[in-house]
Amino acid sequence: MAQVPFTDIYVDDDIVERASDVLRSGRYVKGGELRAFEDEFADVCGTDHAVGVSSGTASILLTLQSLDVGTGDEVLVPAHTFFASVSPILTLGATPRFVEVDPETYTLDPASLRRQAERATTPVAILPVHLYGQMADPGAIRSVADDYDLAVVEDACQAHGASRDGVRAGTLGDAGCFSFYPSKNLTVAGDGGMLVTDDPELAASARRLRNHGRNEAGEHVSLGLNFRLGELPAAVGREQLRHLPTWNDARARAATEYGDRLADLAPVVTPTEHEAAEHVYHLYVVRVPAAYRDPLRDSLAEQGIETGVHYPTPAHQHPAVVDRVGETAGLARTEAICDQIVSLPMHPRITDTEIETVCDGLRQFFAENPASRPTLPTPSESRPSTTGGESA
Repeated sequence: MAQVPFTDIYVDDDIVERASDVLRSGRYVKGGELRAFEDEFADVCGTDHAVGVSSGTASILLTLQSLDVGTGDEVLVPAHTFFASVSPILTLGATPRFVEVDPETYTLDPASLRRQAERATTPVAILPVHLYGQMADPGAIRSVADDYDLAVVEDACQAHGASRDGVRAGTLGDAGCFSFYPSKNLTVAGDGGMLVTDDPELAASARRLRNHGRNEAGEHVSLGLNFRLGELPAAVGREQLRHLPTWNDARARAATEYGDRLADLAPVVTPTEHEAAEHVYHLYVVRVPAAYRDPLRDSLAEQGIETGVHYPTPAHQHPAVVDRVGETAGLARTEAICDQIVSLPMHPRITDTEIETVCDGLRQFFAENPASRPTLPTPSESRPSTTGGESA
């Protein structure tokens, strides 16, 4: 077992008992646990509706599909994100138009977002990603969306409980999409997801599409598949939801401890939390010089310290994207960030001793391998890219 595990999934007697009740009930799909979980999650987010689905990816896909996003449409999306932010766009035949990220928060850069909206020919939506647990700038996103008449579909899959400028994750635009993958701030003992919205028609559409396009009368009125969330994961999710505020507070405390201990270690760039944001630290991601990242991770692994990289390949460089939209130029900042980032252990039960062990491991490595603080390039704005990125 690792001396400092990367994450830790919490299961208590209440969760086990709730799951046992479902197993004994014999009702495993389309029951009361899911309806209750949806109502409780909507209350936490402050939305009128919540629709439980099989994954965070499904929540994005069904939201875009409900908004009639399809062939010929362009969706503005950050170039630094997990592939699941982009794959639903491509699945529906639309085109991702990639946006640079802010060098401090790693979320959508407002200036880049506006430039890409201006350059797009058929934009229909913005898909901001609240990466690592921090919300993207809601005012900037709303401003661009209003100016260009764009839908806003939030990828809040890493931001359960986050807020910024008084706006809660999931309430910024047309819908918010959440994931309950096991490592997330809230999980369901497996895959699962939720979309939240104030739009009753969007919610009704998503409910049909998750169940083979079937309406309440039992008629299949549209082409849908099976994206349902079962009763067992919903029951676990309800128990996990009760703990979410406490767990998010614990993550924030751990982030503060990391920041204090690493503040004077010059080669390491610690996360920046916007002053008006409530960052829920799904991940604690630092930057180090690119050439040192793999040796650093190897060194920490030898000490029993688990780390990760979220994400090593920019979204626009995945072969599945390049095959569909071609090469995307002019995203140098994103590409540099993806070469420098390292995710340190983070979960609600991480101890000060474990954090001290991680930080001591970083200090030891850089004492033996001196390095300068990494920097990021500033993208050129001389001419627009023809493939949806920044100007090359």
